[in-house]
Amino acid sequence: MCDCMVCERINRIKNGKNPYFVRELNTGYVVMGDCQRFTGYTLFLCKQHVTELHFLAPEFRDEFLHEMSVVAEAVYNAFQPDKLNYELLGAGRGVHMHWHIFPRRSGDTPKNGPVWQLGDLLYAQESIPSQEELENLKIRLNTELDKLV
Repeated sequence: MCDCMVCERINRIKNGKNPYFVRELNTGYVVMGDCQRFTGYTLFLCKQHVTELHFLAPEFRDEFLHEMSVVAEAVYNAFQPDKLNYELLGAGRGVHMHWHIFPRRSGDTPKNGPVWQLGDLLYAQESIPSQEELENLKIRLNTELDKLV
């Protein structure tokens, strides 16, 4: 049994039990972030359980990077931020790499810098979208993805 949070979330997508799932692409899965402190916060989960880009076959890696940029463009178009922040992470159990795409706006953190400075505020209960809010976010993102893929 895999001890990986990303693999667990992908399995929930495959079983139709991940409410944050937006769309499957060739190399990964687009999901909304569990908390929406930054409206439109999106993740792109690699289909392959690897820790580094250079561990992917070159063709898959190139497509993965291209698809991530398409997802980011859709996030930008759907949520109209001032700036997007991109992070390829693989922390926690399993170290399965995945992209975080944060729509940023002026003044959205107490001081300029990464979102992680917020600590537990990033995951505050009031940032968890209602089912209706989540569906609206997914529709907005899917509408823009339809235009790009």
